[in-house]
Order: sequence, then structure tokens, then C-alpha cells
Amino acid sequence: MAVSPRLLTDEEEVLTANRTFYAALHSLNISLMAQVWLHDDWVKCLHPGWDLLMGWEEVRGSWEEIFQSTEQMMVSISRPLVHVAGDVAWVSCLENVTTANQNDFSSALVEATNIFLRRQGRWFLVHHHATPLAEPPPETSAPVQ
Repeated sequence: MAVSPRLLTDEEEVLTANRTFYAALHSLNISLMAQVWLHDDWVKCLHPGWDLLMGWEEVRGSWEEIFQSTEQMMVSISRPLVHVAGDVAWVSCLENVTTANQNDFSSALVEATNIFLRRQGRWFLVHHHATPLAEPPPETSAPVQ
């Protein structure tokens, strides 16, 4: 008797989409980043220290600029908190980001919120908001996703 593969829960699907977003960051891969985002004029992105970007073209341009000026990026996330409400979901997580450019590198701890929308059975990123933290929050013991 054949066993059917287990279907992923909505939360697991959102966390998979979230991991794909961070894989695109780590690999500096604009094609993978483009697969993650919904290509619409109302999506938004707020990088630390930047103005709010609106629309896929502006968002894509920001990732292209970041990827072109970065030689290597390592991002590990912790404390992913996911909530699904119908066809909308969000993940709040801590990003530990290390970037290398030319002869310099920097590290930062960042609080991020990623909002996803389900379209035709697939989760797309529609809003990314990242804010640097001065120090780690008091409790960061959730498992890494």
C-alpha cells in the first residue's frame, strides 16, 4: 500500500518561502529574489536606513544595488514567528547579517518582518521591513529555521 506524502501546513509553506528569501540574500541571486516577490506596483520594502520603496521595480532595483555592491552576504535567522490569516501571512524574525565589500565587512542584528500573500496556491513576499537592533532582545531561544 502506497503512502501519500504529507502535505505541508500553511505555516510550513510560509516558512519555506521565507527561507527562499534568505537563500536569495545569501547567494546574492537576483533571479531567485525575483521568484520570491510578487511583481506588483503596491509591494513595499524598507531596508535599514533607506526610504520606503514602493512597487516591484523599485524593490528589484534596491536588491540589484545591494547585490552589486556586496561581495558576500551571510544571513542566519532565529526566532521565526509565523502567523497565517487566510491568504496573508507574516514572519517576524531576527536576522544576524554579515556582509563583505571590497576590504571591509560588517555585522548587524536586525529585526525583520516579512509579509506574504498567497496567489494561485503559492506564497509571495509583498513587504519586507528590516530594523537594526542596538542589542539582542532578552529572549532569543526559539529554534533556527
